[in-house]
Amino acid sequence: MVRARKKPGRSAALILAGGGIRVAWQAGAVQALHESGLRFSHGDGTSGGIFTLGMLMSGVAPDELGGRWRSLRVPAFVGLLPLREYAKSPTNWRALGGSAGIRDEVLPHLGIDIDAIRANTAMTGTFNVARFDDKVSVAIPHDEIDEDRLVAGVSLPIFMPAVESAGSTWTDAVWIRDANLMEAVRRGCTDLWVRWCIGNEKRWGTGALEQYVHMIELAANGALIGELETIREINERRRGGEAVHGSTEQIAVHIIHPRRAIPLDPDFVTGRISAETLVAMGYRDACQHLADAEPSPLDATATAMAARTKGCRLSLRLRGVVDRPQKDVIEAGLTIEIDDVHDFVTHNPGTATVVGGITRTHWGYRPVADGTARLAATPSGRRIDLTLRVTIEGEPVTLTFSALATPDGQNGWRWKDARTWKVTVDSPTWAADGVATVSLRDAARLLYLFEPSGVHSLGDRVEVARALWSSLRTGAPLA
Repeated sequence: MVRARKKPGRSAALILAGGGIRVAWQAGAVQALHESGLRFSHGDGTSGGIFTLGMLMSGVAPDELGGRWRSLRVPAFVGLLPLREYAKSPTNWRALGGSAGIRDEVLPHLGIDIDAIRANTAMTGTFNVARFDDKVSVAIPHDEIDEDRLVAGVSLPIFMPAVESAGSTWTDAVWIRDANLMEAVRRGCTDLWVRWCIGNEKRWGTGALEQYVHMIELAANGALIGELETIREINERRRGGEAVHGSTEQIAVHIIHPRRAIPLDPDFVTGRISAETLVAMGYRDACQHLADAEPSPLDATATAMAARTKGCRLSLRLRGVVDRPQKDVIEAGLTIEIDDVHDFVTHNPGTATVVGGITRTHWGYRPVADGTARLAATPSGRRIDLTLRVTIEGEPVTLTFSALATPDGQNGWRWKDARTWKVTVDSPTWAADGVATVSLRDAARLLYLFEPSGVHSLGDRVEVARALWSSLRTGAPLA
């Protein structure tokens, strides 16, 4: 893990932007920053980022955030209004759903405790909620937040009703802003670490949901770009010796975001992507940013994401035993991300990225900081190698899982051979070997959870599945 260094006299803020319930991604990112040595004097949450801030300010440890998301019953986010509401004309519905599931199940499970938040003295915090009365975003201090306005802050219009509280009407602030960098600047913070999971790619999609999301992207990214421009101007004035907001220190902004836009909430609710994968993605993305450690540009490119190509995700679970430093059980819950399926099947080896986590009896759960999958044509058959890097008690550890599919005599491959994997574990001070297997249940799970990515039609989904299946079944082309 790269150690983040903070210069003496500088104050760091954790800015948690929204992104629906996909903010499970933030749990992994926050854990990586904590492990790097970063500590924050101020936290700020907007929209879905309120969940993450609420957990931290309730006393949930950074390395516990992911576990709470992984064990959460995701459908609890999808609540209903009283049935009498749906008896009305749809034009009179307050929203498509209600907030009972969030209040009664999600907040308690995530460990969000309003009394603990209000009593927190370790850091200051602000929760951004839109006050509809005068159309402004209000940064509510953590010692003044209440459950009604916290829930209002994650109540996206159309999907959840606005909340009446303190004599006003409150709702999600995403249409005004999705992150509040200037609140941290006004409080004297000079290092702003922003967790951003709202999409920002060039493609304009079709359909009501995708275009609703595009509107959010326009509002959120537009407001962020405006704040970045303001910070750039403040830096120029401070560089000239002017004390702006009481300081002449330069402001550094680190925006950590996914390399490609992550799936939308419906994919999460329906199980097409899991909390385990989202948390692991966040951990990986933060580790990659820390390896570079350079501040983000203060312009529109700060949240730009690579275009999604036709690829897929494969969910793989392996269980086995390794022999050292003591004999114990090892389990790997992994997602193989093939960004471009056609590129993958036409190269030898085909390469992909891997996210996920490793569990051992005496480690507990450790997220993968960096992972690679390689599929190669060899004289013996098709060889698969997964190389994963994790950190155990500050020490880098590399795990390799290898399997071989042998020819079946009919111009194909015995993929049932690949249910058995050789495991090697290497660290600077010790090494281990073992064997892991894919159970029949997990093999069926891999097929069931196969998910094309970067696709926009049924034809695209069929194309991806056919290209991958053709390569795996017949061995072509992998030249």
